[in-house]
Parts: sequence; C-alpha cells; structure tokens
Amino acid sequence: MAARGAIFKTHKDGRPCQYLGQQTLPQPDETWFPGVVPIMSKQHQRQWLSANPPTAETRMPTSTAVPARFSFSAIGAGWEILTEEPIGQHLREAVLARVETYDRTYSRFRPDSLVAAMATAPRGGDFVFPPDAIPLFDLYDRLYAATDGAVDPLVGRDLERLGYDAGYTLRPLREDVRAAERVDRASWAVDVDRKGRTLRTVRPVVVDVGAAGKGQLVDLLTALLAEAGFDRCTVDASGDLRHRGDDALRVGLEHPTEPGRVIGIARLRDQALCASATNRRAWGDGLHHVIDPRTGTPERSVLATWAIADQAMLADGLATALFFTPGTALRRSFHFTWAQMLANHTVRSSSDLDGELFTQPSQADTFRTVKETS
Repeated sequence: MAARGAIFKTHKDGRPCQYLGQQTLPQPDETWFPGVVPIMSKQHQRQWLSANPPTAETRMPTSTAVPARFSFSAIGAGWEILTEEPIGQHLREAVLARVETYDRTYSRFRPDSLVAAMATAPRGGDFVFPPDAIPLFDLYDRLYAATDGAVDPLVGRDLERLGYDAGYTLRPLREDVRAAERVDRASWAVDVDRKGRTLRTVRPVVVDVGAAGKGQLVDLLTALLAEAGFDRCTVDASGDLRHRGDDALRVGLEHPTEPGRVIGIARLRDQALCASATNRRAWGDGLHHVIDPRTGTPERSVLATWAIADQAMLADGLATALFFTPGTALRRSFHFTWAQMLANHTVRSSSDLDGELFTQPSQADTFRTVKETS
C-alpha cells in the first residue's frame, strides 16, 4: 500500500532516501504542505524544508494551512478524508450512509448483503444491483479479458477455500477437497449472464469485488464531496486514494516487505493512486489475498503494485491486474501509469510515471529499477 504521511530525510543532493514516520496531528501554527501527505510535525517540517525550500507548488495560503480531517473505518480499512474546511455533520452522515449502502450490497462478509444472497441461492437467480454496478461490472469485463481470466469477480470461493472466508477462519480446506472443488470452478465468463446491472446465475457463486470495489467507493465519496462544493480534497482508504485539486500531492510508495521504508515517491494532481501488496491480508504458510483464480493459489512472482489513473476504481483494478499481466500489455487497453516490485526485488515502472524510484546508497544491491515503455 502507499505509505501515508511519508516524510523523508534527504541525501546531500536533496534526493529523498529514508522514511521518517507517519503524520501527527498539527498544532494551530503548523503548516500543511500539499506536496507531502498529509501532515508534518515541526521537527519534520525543519528537516524537509532544509532540503526543499517552499516553492509556488508547495506553499499553501495561511487561511487553509491546517486541513480538516474526517476519519472512520469502513469495509475493513481505515479511511481519512482531508479537506480545507471541516465537513459538516450532514455531509458526514451522508458519507457514512453511502458506505453502508455499498457494504450492504457488495460485502461477502455480512449475511444481509446482496452478494451473500447470491452465494446461498441453491439454483441461482436474477440479482439486481444498484446503478453503480454498471461501471464496476463493465471494468471487470475488461479486466477479465485483459488478464485472460486472472481478475475474476468470482474469486470469492477461491479465497474461501484458502480460509479467507466470512468467518475469518484462516484455515484452508484440505488440498484434496480444494482440488475436487476446482474441477467445476465457477467463472465470470461462464457462470454469470450479465445484463447491465442484473446478474443471472444458475448455481451459488461467491462474488468478491475487492480488486476494484474499494477504489469505486473512493470515487463515490469523492463525488459526494464535489457535489457539496469541496473542490480540493483527498480521500484515502488505507493506500487507495483519490486526490482532487490542482496542487501536487506527493505520496510515498511503501516497501512491501520492510514497513517504514519507501522505494520511491509518486506525484498526483487530480488523480488516483491505488496499491496492492502480498504482505497485506496475509495468513498461514505463504497465503495472501492476491489469488490467481485460474490456479487457486496465491500469486508469488510479484510483491507489490501501484497504479495511477484518473479514477480510483480503475487504478484499484489495474493494481490487481499488474500481478498477472505486464503493465505494457495492460496499457494497450487502459490509460494509466504504474510501478511494481517483483519477487526478486526488481522494480519496474512505466517510463512516464510522475515520480521517482530510488535506493539508499547502502541498499544499492537490494533492488534495481527498470523503466519500461509501452
């Protein structure tokens, strides 16, 4: 996931190299620099400013120096919304209501969801989703095709077989049981007949929209804020974030196996960045949530991915797709920039990534970077 509140020490040449810490709640006289997400303590301000004197890009008017913060938990993640002015109670309630509606529709972890109804329907049926399902399912159609079936919304049952189920048992089924079930595994292309926002099935299927759903919810909440007049804001869902505004937002890319280190930075302007890593939601002996449904096993050749696009839903889906399909191939179908760390610690990125990938001198042999052209 993207490191939030990334503050960097610098080399003598000013190049960031070492992550210092998360954000701290500011005092009234402290300043928010939109180039660093999201708050610096006074000590971190001095360290940053010694190497990065404020420019027109990193200054913010005094009247908007301290951002308002709305924090809450939703769909299994911590969320923060940063705005220049505080969000009123009515809008806060609208945000939480939108989250609840989304969760009640798409969560496979609650028994009253529409997805849970699909999973328990003995002979399937017609299941009508809300209008926001149309762009979500459209994206899944495209991702399924672009990854040769690796990004499949019916991956839910594969995750359950490995123990990532509604009860969070984290106990995989026996290997022979998993193998027997996989003989007749359900897939998005074969077992779902989609007409717009209606899914028709003929047997129980377990839908999991985790590859793009959180990103879509980020977009939906950003739209709510825009309708309320918030032209500059950041919606951060624990590493899947959407930035709205013309100011530059600098985000640290967290090392997937060494929390507290970053492998580089990305700059956003009115864009979304979403990340995925195999150290998140991991359990058992090498099990994690990035499953290749074609094999039923966790993906092991890629450790982490980052995707930047105009919408968080797209960036979220592509961050998952990058585990299975090269970024250069995905760019034939989608407009985005990307980076990824492979299992051998090689870091690849698109040549037009707006940011910087770097290593500390003592870590020169830890990983190498490769920029690829589409």
